[in-house]
Amino acid sequence: MALPIYASPVQRVWHYFFIVLCTAIFLYLLVPIFVIMPLSFNSEPYFSYPMEGYSLRWYEEFFTSDQWLLGLKNSIIVGIFATLVATTLGTLAALGLNRADFRGKTAMMAILISPIIIPIVITAAGMFYFYASIGLSSTLTGLVLAHAALGVPFVVITVSATLVGFDHNLVRAGASLGANPFRVFFKVTLPMILPGVVSGALFAFITSWDELVVAIFLAGAEEHTLPRRMWSGIRELLSPTITAVATMLILFSILLMVTMELLRRRTERLRGIRN
Repeated sequence: MALPIYASPVQRVWHYFFIVLCTAIFLYLLVPIFVIMPLSFNSEPYFSYPMEGYSLRWYEEFFTSDQWLLGLKNSIIVGIFATLVATTLGTLAALGLNRADFRGKTAMMAILISPIIIPIVITAAGMFYFYASIGLSSTLTGLVLAHAALGVPFVVITVSATLVGFDHNLVRAGASLGANPFRVFFKVTLPMILPGVVSGALFAFITSWDELVVAIFLAGAEEHTLPRRMWSGIRELLSPTITAVATMLILFSILLMVTMELLRRRTERLRGIRN
């Protein structure tokens, strides 16, 4: 943001100090992440700077390893199904809270978003004991349900934010024309809130894709996800393959974040907000 031409010297000093401070914070947060990426092309089997050579051997090892590919497969399966469950439940919950007005509505919202607030270790331990008692521990089904529970709050929050500017007269108009509730939802409501639903689904997918603690508690030998496999690799054998996996995860996360930003702007346009 440019300063006005009539800004005083003190204002200019604070302006540039603010820019320097924001840049320093930005570098502090991102440099430790992006420093991993060059190491994934290291030709030597250890972590060192400067690198003695460049190679794609660690990417090749990832795509030829049965254990790594199994972790990737499980992460994709769990992520997709957990996202579907979380998106469905979270969207229905947001619609219900938006349309209804009842005592305890605030408490209900607090309960729905509580997985974000409660420490993940406590949640994972509770899920482990509960799922173990009903036979869902060490199964992909249990992992899907656990990750869906962690993703629901993000869907509720994003869809609720989209519904703030939603015109309910459109729903009444559809009903007055003879459409049943399901037709009104799929023809009127869903197209209007779709950017928020997709954004919530992406948040739920990222939550499942990057989740580690619950996977440590619930995943068995054949149900380990990619983050769980990375954790095991760090504990047992510090292989540069982990840096290749981390690089791919970083790039994938950046792609999802860009997609969410585009959806956010689309949501604002639908709500009539102009930057």
